[in-house]
Amino acid sequence: MDRGSERDTPPSRGAESGVVGRIPLAVVVVDRAGLVSHWSRGARRLFGAAKEEAIGRAAVDLLPVSGALPDEEDTVPYGAYDAYDGLGPDLESSLGGRLAYPAAGRARLTVTEGDRRDVLWWAYPLIGPGDERLLVLAADADALKADDPDNEIAVERIAPAFALHTDFPGAEELARRLPEILPSMSVEEGARIVSQILELGYPVLEFSQNDRVPVTPDWGVPRRAERRARRARAARAAADGLPQLQDSAEEDGEDLEYAAVRERLEFLNEVSGRIGTSLDLSRTIIEVSRAVVPRFTDVAGTYLREQVVAGEGFPEGVPDTTTMWHRVAVEHTDEPGRWDDVVPVGEAMPFPAHTPFFQCMTTGEPVLVPRISEQMGHAIAAQFEKRDIRPLITHRSMLVVPLKARNVVLGFMILLRHPERVEFNDMDRVTGAELAARAGLVLDNARMYTYQESVAETLQDSMLPHIPPRMAGCDIATRYLPGTLLGRVGGDWFDSVKLPGARTALVVGDVMGHGLNSAAMMGQLRTAVQTMAAMDLPPAQLLRNLDDLAQRLGDTYLATCLYAVYDPIASEVQIANAGHIPPVIVHAADGRSELLDLPTGAPIGVGGVPFEAVRVRVQPGDRLVMCTDGLVEVRGEDIGVGLATLCESAAHPAASMDDACDTIIRALNTCGGRKDDVALLMARLNGIEPDDVAEWRLALDPIEVGRARATVREQLHEWGLGRLADTTELMVSELVTNAVRHSHSRPVELRLVRGETLLCEVDDDDHELPTLRNAGPDDEFGRGLRIVSTLAREWGASRTNAGKTVWFEQTLPRR
Repeated sequence: MDRGSERDTPPSRGAESGVVGRIPLAVVVVDRAGLVSHWSRGARRLFGAAKEEAIGRAAVDLLPVSGALPDEEDTVPYGAYDAYDGLGPDLESSLGGRLAYPAAGRARLTVTEGDRRDVLWWAYPLIGPGDERLLVLAADADALKADDPDNEIAVERIAPAFALHTDFPGAEELARRLPEILPSMSVEEGARIVSQILELGYPVLEFSQNDRVPVTPDWGVPRRAERRARRARAARAAADGLPQLQDSAEEDGEDLEYAAVRERLEFLNEVSGRIGTSLDLSRTIIEVSRAVVPRFTDVAGTYLREQVVAGEGFPEGVPDTTTMWHRVAVEHTDEPGRWDDVVPVGEAMPFPAHTPFFQCMTTGEPVLVPRISEQMGHAIAAQFEKRDIRPLITHRSMLVVPLKARNVVLGFMILLRHPERVEFNDMDRVTGAELAARAGLVLDNARMYTYQESVAETLQDSMLPHIPPRMAGCDIATRYLPGTLLGRVGGDWFDSVKLPGARTALVVGDVMGHGLNSAAMMGQLRTAVQTMAAMDLPPAQLLRNLDDLAQRLGDTYLATCLYAVYDPIASEVQIANAGHIPPVIVHAADGRSELLDLPTGAPIGVGGVPFEAVRVRVQPGDRLVMCTDGLVEVRGEDIGVGLATLCESAAHPAASMDDACDTIIRALNTCGGRKDDVALLMARLNGIEPDDVAEWRLALDPIEVGRARATVREQLHEWGLGRLADTTELMVSELVTNAVRHSHSRPVELRLVRGETLLCEVDDDDHELPTLRNAGPDDEFGRGLRIVSTLAREWGASRTNAGKTVWFEQTLPRR
């Protein structure tokens, strides 16, 4: 029984391995003499022996449940199935002991020279009047390891469901117990399914999170017991010398029907192997259209609701005549271009109530039109303005099948056959319905993935900051890459915060884990860092406070964080680390790169661990590279290899900061499919020349306000910024006046910094931050900050250890 067609992961094998997420089962029946009496196609593919070679041979020579088992020290226990590992290495002794319980195991065997496979097997005893005594199901375990060698959970997705729920004393008992496992299945359907899996050797059901699709539809295949009984009657009649012409004719008819059913099943399995190999919606649409042309139909047009194409939700309920349907694909065997102008891909249109298309999408059932008459062709063509579609459809056989999932019609397919080809019949209708059911399932998976990806991407983008490329004395470039195997939402982040004194805080953090909860925790921590950075806390103290906050939020999540403060005037970086990988410094003088030796610290959320900051001298042009571990960690490799590659790639010459980031990403993201998010922040530390900084200390005397205005005007003319003198002088006057009025004992400090903008800062020893307010006509105070807010490009205030800093910026005039 196939339990894995959700198609929620990329293909793990090549084309010959079948459908992604589906593990084909080999079905083998062994009689009381230990000889193989049934050998399915899956068994031939898995074990390499043809049916003609296997039937009648001793099972111990063919199956891994016997001599092919590895030595004791080579045996690999397989998760939950250890309890069933009761079938010994000697099949004959097991049969002789009349095995009365299921068994399972894992074996490595050589199929052909050089082809060694890892096989999972399940064995079930059979009791009854016939000779069959053992049912063996087997699967290729290597298919599970191709994508993720550590994925043991995937075993549950291929295990036969009844292996965990029934003692399986026989096929009839299994048919009776199947409705207990699958409540929506009737006893009669269970009997049919058991008969077909034994008779035809195909999987029984495909499961998704929300739906099930029968792989072997009810095409009237005679049950194995009935065929066996009929043969027994024929044998008794022959022994008595009675003619068997009627029974032989019936048998021949059944054989023809059996061949037709097998052909249909092979077609459906082939289609299933060609669709759903990707969660990309457009690629899935193309796969679905191309899977049926030309083997089943000559023309296939696919229509989806517009909201499905856009990855959006849509109202519940039955579609109506106002529902817009988007033509997403047209595949045909006609001459090239014949359909392109008349029914172009991309067109959206409603369908009138009298059309078979409306009937299909409202009932959710296939609609069969053996031949499109002239009248129907005219009615269908009437909805195409200025285009005559009649020559393309008249006299053709048409089958309209719904594409639905969870009882919701997502779209439909219009299938047409040429007039000279045999018409669609009732069996084709069943085939088309099965095909559409699978197509609807994979389309819905792709639609939901597209929708969830869009939501996750929007959430992630809203949480990540948009960092300006230039801050005071430094250039910044960033990259964020979502984890490609664990979803787009993660807990990695970067940030930069403007600090007093023309300094810049640089932050990179990583909340351990993935998903929306990690992203929410990341948002909380990032907001907390922003808030505490604005208070100008030293790096070690900031991490200490962040750790305390994480403790109050709960002990569910841990995070690593690297917090650095760059002072372009003092040419130094002060860094503190909370369990994060160290940053890389690239020296501009000689191009040498190195990992900074920092105290590691414990991750945020551990609690009670001190943090220590380190001061690092830097030179203009040096680059600081900070990233999360998703960039340098590769499963199976030492992290030192990734860190060495990071150092080497960071030192590579680049024309720009963006090019430098791309070089690092290319060097470290070569394997594609990384599971963890990647956050990368690079800062080029340009510094600020002493000639671009002017500072003054002002006494706590109102007369100093006039001196401040005069010195600022003089400095701006010296820098060639005379056009800013008037506005700057006015704003400086307001800030210095407030500082002198509210300071306690320490002199007021005034600083001008010329960089990408003109920055003015006024420091005093009063810890109370100023507030912007509306001054009345008779108020003596309260207008100063209103003037600053009106004239400045940007302004702000923040607390410092000694008091506060009030600052404003102005845009430099173009030269």
